[in-house]
Amino acid sequence: MADLREFTGPNAAYVLDLYDRFLSDPASVDEGWRGYFASFSPTGEPAAAGTASAGVPADVDRIVAARELARSIRARGHTAARLDPLGSEPSVDPALDPAFHGISEADLAALPASVARSAPGGAADALSAIRALREIYSGPTGYEFLHLPDADERGWLREAIESGRFNQPLPAPRRRALLERLSQVQGFENFLHRAFFGQKRFSIEGTDTMVPMLDEIIREAAGAGARDVLIGMAHRGRLNVLTHVLGKPYEMMVEAFLSAQQVPGDDAQNSDEPSGDVKYHMGWQDEREVEGARVRVTLSPNPSHLEFVNPVVVGMTRASQDDTTGSGAPRHEPAAAVAVLIHGDAAFPGQGVVPETFNMMSLPGYTVGGTIHLIANNQIGFTTNPEQDRSTRYASDLAKGFEVPVVHVNADDAEACINAARLAHAYRQRFGKDFVIDLVGYRRWGHNEGDEPAFTQPRMYDVIKDHPTVRDILARRLADDGVVARDEADAMLQGVMARLGEILDRIKGGDHAAHGHDEAPSRNGKHGVETAVPAERLAALNEAMLGRPEGFTPNARLERVLQKRREAMGPEGGIDWGHAEALAFASLLVDGIPVRITGQDVERGTFSHRHAVLNDAVTGTKLNVFHQVADARATFEIHNSPLTEMAVVGFEYGYTMADPTALVLWEAQFGDFVNGAQVMLDQYLAASYQKWGERSGLVLLLPHGYEGQGPEHSSARLERFLQLSAEGNFRVVYPTTSAQYFHLLRRQATLLSTDARPLVVMSPKSLLRHPLAASRLDQLSAGAFSPVLLEVPEERAGEITRLVLCSGKVYVDLVGSGEDQRAERAAIAGIERVAIGRVEELYPFPEEQLAKSLAALPALREVVWTQEEPRNMGAWSFVEPRLRALLPEGVELRYAGRPPRASPAEGYAHRHTAEQNRIVRAALADAPDASPMRASFIGKRK
Repeated sequence: MADLREFTGPNAAYVLDLYDRFLSDPASVDEGWRGYFASFSPTGEPAAAGTASAGVPADVDRIVAARELARSIRARGHTAARLDPLGSEPSVDPALDPAFHGISEADLAALPASVARSAPGGAADALSAIRALREIYSGPTGYEFLHLPDADERGWLREAIESGRFNQPLPAPRRRALLERLSQVQGFENFLHRAFFGQKRFSIEGTDTMVPMLDEIIREAAGAGARDVLIGMAHRGRLNVLTHVLGKPYEMMVEAFLSAQQVPGDDAQNSDEPSGDVKYHMGWQDEREVEGARVRVTLSPNPSHLEFVNPVVVGMTRASQDDTTGSGAPRHEPAAAVAVLIHGDAAFPGQGVVPETFNMMSLPGYTVGGTIHLIANNQIGFTTNPEQDRSTRYASDLAKGFEVPVVHVNADDAEACINAARLAHAYRQRFGKDFVIDLVGYRRWGHNEGDEPAFTQPRMYDVIKDHPTVRDILARRLADDGVVARDEADAMLQGVMARLGEILDRIKGGDHAAHGHDEAPSRNGKHGVETAVPAERLAALNEAMLGRPEGFTPNARLERVLQKRREAMGPEGGIDWGHAEALAFASLLVDGIPVRITGQDVERGTFSHRHAVLNDAVTGTKLNVFHQVADARATFEIHNSPLTEMAVVGFEYGYTMADPTALVLWEAQFGDFVNGAQVMLDQYLAASYQKWGERSGLVLLLPHGYEGQGPEHSSARLERFLQLSAEGNFRVVYPTTSAQYFHLLRRQATLLSTDARPLVVMSPKSLLRHPLAASRLDQLSAGAFSPVLLEVPEERAGEITRLVLCSGKVYVDLVGSGEDQRAERAAIAGIERVAIGRVEELYPFPEEQLAKSLAALPALREVVWTQEEPRNMGAWSFVEPRLRALLPEGVELRYAGRPPRASPAEGYAHRHTAEQNRIVRAALADAPDASPMRASFIGKRK
């Protein structure tokens, strides 16, 4: 039967007026409305055309008002919901008052129940229906879903909520189990508070129901076939989640608290051991059986940058869902893994990485079929009240901009919380989208247990000190219902505390929990892996990638460029950067190593060098050239990313955590854009092993080089990565030939299983197609990556007095691009006594290779480190003490580069050109600041 579902306010009144005309004279309305009204009645009774009084209420305005009131309750009933456990009065939307719509309760009582639409069955009239809606939408749970643009989603949620499917009392055994779980949660916190008073633990108390909610999500996910549930959360409640949801033994947790009380001796100061992290940052993994289904539950480690774990966990989830065996693109199975993110109420609207992560929800390269978000809402951020930390009513309002439904639930109503968790999972399963639960609770103690909250929120904490716990509230309710006796409920709590007390006594007596750490990664790097690929195989891979399906019409201009790659495979060479990369990737697919690369515009490449995905010039159909490799044994995927760095780098790092077998790369549009991911670099990539025992083989491709593009498109901040480099945590390279890049990629992929660590590549811009960077086929089919490149004929080695060392693109400036330029540089330097070497791998620092190079030059008197970057940037500060320690006695070390600067590079082209030429002269000339070079060489503009 047709209805007024899509008509509100004046629109509804207009339709009812048309309907009244239809009843008097069907011919008075057009054919479309006649068909609509044929089965329509505002009372729910069949109508008879041509009878003006058939089922028509006397007052159309009252019907419209009743419908508007019902709609207001659905839309704004949450403003009157009993959400705050502390009992504060909400600011109720006036539209929830019948008088706002010009109608009274007496009027409602005179109208049929169907006026309220979708009202629960059994309502005698509209007044009863409205009261039932109030109980649903303004009880301990508030719903926000009418902002969703999809009518199917709105309809499904309305039916799910109003039918009571997700608002049913739990059966008695489940209620008892819920009380037992909350007794464990509270008993754990009570014990720690007494045994380790004042130690930080970021207690869960006030949002205790978070634990059984996670239990419920895991239960639902396992029942739906998920193999993995991956959780990310900040500090609040983490220890309780670790022990109860993840199964981390009580013994290990108690020992961690005891260790904080110990006084270390000198033997504890061993810098070679992993540093570890505080207990409320640590992760854990557990595999369990849930009602016959096996599921693995993972809690990711998290630094104090609270929300930055969000994209990491989503990336881990995507890797768990991807099947990368076989050829083509990975088979994505969203049902295989579920992501759960627990946020703080101040951090959720305050941290920009949160909307960055939400934006990934439906993107092909990043979707995980919906993430379940739970805001652990303490109604306070450290000491900051909500009106000081956000501009919206709710902490969750940000999510509505991403068309995500939100449920607010009172953390003191344990059964309502369980129902909210069930609804969230069901929506995720049905629509493959994110869902937000705003768990409105409080914080029983201060921000941490050493903090005094009454200093800043005295009135709130005056209420909290006398407020019963959710466990106590549930225990009373179950006792009143005859489910559990009061003394039995008390015994549940005391039993937990007694067990923990026994564990504490046992550990104090010398029975320690067993735990350890993996072997630390090697510090000197590994270079002896096989990376060469037979020429015949490379030629076959090249042909496969140049093949086009029948009917595919590539861009003619681009196709001419790509087809020239056949010639580049010949003896004359000319394999450029993008070509070598493609051959490396294709060879890895044949070796069975999956490849994933993302970033801004990576399908084509920012500098139009990659063209991994071609677009049909006629139809726009896409062709991934790597999917043309017929004998691939692993998948290849490439995705243009959203215009963000923080969340994308975090996502790809997370992907490597869950799938360490895949070569995962992220490419910045320009290298300095990686600045936007600094937290991910500092807190995750640089220190994840030392803090958490987690290894990542993520590759960062960061275009770097001074070519007159100004301070924002020159430097990938090489110095920052070198400053972060220690204990074998990174590989930092600045290669200058396509063969070096080829071998580097294959080396990284080969080492994933034995020596994984992030690879940071200062990748080129102008060198992408430069003749000096191109390579021959035999340089790919033989050899390996060389950390140092220095080619000096044996007969000249005894004459070399100056060694100019550099890294990266400045090498081309030093040697010159053409014959004329090279001749001029030779005239300046005296080519017979100057050698130019390239340090292609800066970390791990290639001490052994450099020492051999220096020893091969017996007449050496001077080493000049040359760089484009300012003296306070680039590699100089890192290499200077290391080079000085290697130099033979009597050999001087000198710097040639830009002076210290606040900005990385010049913004004016003529100043850039002059500075580049000055650097070359300073490196090559005996008197670097003497007479200027010829104008033709300097190229300085007036």
